[in-house]
Amino acid sequence: MTSHGSPAFDPAATSAAHDAALEIRDLRVRFTTPTRTIHAVNGVDLDVAPGEVFALVGESGSGKSVSMLSVMGLVESPPAEVTGSITFGGRQLLGLPRREMNAIRGRDIGMVFQDPMSSLNPVHRVGRQIMEAIRLHEAVSKDEARKRAIDLLDRVGIPSASRRVDDYPHEFSGGMRQRVMIAIALACNPSLLIADEPTTALDVTIQRQIVTLVKDLQRDLGMSVIWITHDLGVVAEIADRVAVMYGGRIMERGTARAVYEDATHPYTTGLLHSIPRTDNALTEWLPEIPGTPDQITEEPTACPFHARCPLTEHDCTSGVPVLEVAGPDGHESACLHHTSVGDGDMLWPIQDREIPDPVLPSDDPVIEIEGLKVHFPIHRHGAKRGAAVRAVDGIDLTIRDATTLGVVGESGCGKSTLGRTLVGLVEPTEGRVLVHGEPLDSSSGPHRRVVQMIFQDPFSSMNPGMRVADIVAEPMRIHGIGTPEDRLSRVRDLLASVGISPDVAERYPHEFSGGQRQRIAIARALAADPDVIVCDEPVSALDVSVQAQIVNLLRETQMATGISLIFIAHDLAVVRHISHEIAVMYLGQVVERAPRDAIYDEPLHPYTKALLAAVPAPSPTAERSTAPTLEGDLPDPSDPPSGCRFHTRCPVAVEGLCDTDVPELRIVDDLRWVSCHLVESTIEITPPSPEPVGSGT
Repeated sequence: MTSHGSPAFDPAATSAAHDAALEIRDLRVRFTTPTRTIHAVNGVDLDVAPGEVFALVGESGSGKSVSMLSVMGLVESPPAEVTGSITFGGRQLLGLPRREMNAIRGRDIGMVFQDPMSSLNPVHRVGRQIMEAIRLHEAVSKDEARKRAIDLLDRVGIPSASRRVDDYPHEFSGGMRQRVMIAIALACNPSLLIADEPTTALDVTIQRQIVTLVKDLQRDLGMSVIWITHDLGVVAEIADRVAVMYGGRIMERGTARAVYEDATHPYTTGLLHSIPRTDNALTEWLPEIPGTPDQITEEPTACPFHARCPLTEHDCTSGVPVLEVAGPDGHESACLHHTSVGDGDMLWPIQDREIPDPVLPSDDPVIEIEGLKVHFPIHRHGAKRGAAVRAVDGIDLTIRDATTLGVVGESGCGKSTLGRTLVGLVEPTEGRVLVHGEPLDSSSGPHRRVVQMIFQDPFSSMNPGMRVADIVAEPMRIHGIGTPEDRLSRVRDLLASVGISPDVAERYPHEFSGGQRQRIAIARALAADPDVIVCDEPVSALDVSVQAQIVNLLRETQMATGISLIFIAHDLAVVRHISHEIAVMYLGQVVERAPRDAIYDEPLHPYTKALLAAVPAPSPTAERSTAPTLEGDLPDPSDPPSGCRFHTRCPVAVEGLCDTDVPELRIVDDLRWVSCHLVESTIEITPPSPEPVGSGT
């Protein structure tokens, strides 16, 4: 196997306990509440070698984060009870006095959390927060700590580090905030770095930058890394070894190559086959794992995966399977039938869906967007007169009947603002939106009914004090649809259609999983019988198995009802599976628009190429793209670059052309539009200059 971490790493070395940087034995974590006890971790054993990148993967609730929080001593007792053994550098961490654990945490073990904004103090400058981590563990002066903070920011790729060290967290983009968190975690040169979902919900370009950064730092510093994630594409690019968790137990463990290419547990194969890809043939539906993980409230007495497993037999429920040898190089599986797993395509076949008389796509326009601009005035002190954030800055699009328009681009490109404008939540600055030929009026009840929205975080878009039945019925009540009895019947039908039992309609949102809440959000969007649903990042934070279920559900709903979808996302693999047409946005404008297959088979705009090149391939041996990596962040949308807005990051930009002349969005072949000076009718992009314009910073 080709190592993705330190070149000196040898998987065989982890078999000897004395070689391990971290040893965990029979780790168990229980959370006791007034009504029940949650068995979050149920006997985990693992070793992490010096200089190794070890990935811990699984769905939400599998116990992977709780296991690593236990290593950090961040699981409070009570309500938690942590038992077993955690040895780091030969020292037992469980039961260690708080002062001694505080000395280890941050100095010897660093941690990067999923949401940097919840970890960074918003009222302190980032430099102060890095300096605090240094001075807490080392006796250095403020000047020395500041110098090291600047060096750390420079090491993690923050441009103009000496200036930005005095900025506040809100002045950084999401990807740059994650870099700041990595700088804090590395402040004292720890020997172990724990990264808990560090790239979840980030753009593919920023995600690739973070993965590359961690790989480079790990190689340079020789530290061990534990990467916690549900994104198996990222794992394939960075991990030496992988452990797959479910129900608080390790289901499979081995080298990344063995786990990806010769998986021996049904759960692992299910996860791998649920991943949307850009490098395989399209299918009508995505493979999915039926059901969702259950919380374990009793001492396990069976395989935790048996209720969802296609290989389940009686012996799977008569005891808890333990890890046993399933292949070379320490490959292990906790499945009684691991020799029968075989090909995942056979184990998890794509389920056909019978849709009587499906509605076919048509060319009839439902929504027409003409010259749309949405600018947000800047009122802060020191801003120029008339300054504004140009979130959407001149867009023309058409959404057709029973079709899906995928809108892709990095965070800050304006795609969410576009979606909110279409449902009347944001007023256009210029241009107009036509719905069935009539101008959109944000105060108009009929238009609000015709265009509905599904938000990225379903929990924050639901009233936590309302029952699910009332949440789904609310659009019908607002628009005066049906009698109370009719609405109740409709709610039950809608919940059943999205895979939620009508019997749970009286529960509250917090009593459902993330995937179930997203299904409820879809039911609510359908309640008013709309013609268009705007889906704003509806699956970006979901596990791959749940993501496949939601994508299939949206596609099935479209075929059955004929609704049109606007699917906003940064995950181009997901967009490929659901869209008929793609619009690529950059800094408030559409830079390429074409039918789906044209975009993925032969992208024309350099930005589109860079986005596709950044999509991780879910296989350690997959051929990686040779396209240039997109560096830097989006320019300031209140002061966009002159000429082509992409020229400051474009690898083929021509000085004197791209930085001065604004390219028009023009048609280059049938139904294909591109905004680039270098795209000719021959559909060729040739770098005309060896020197790119701009440094990417």
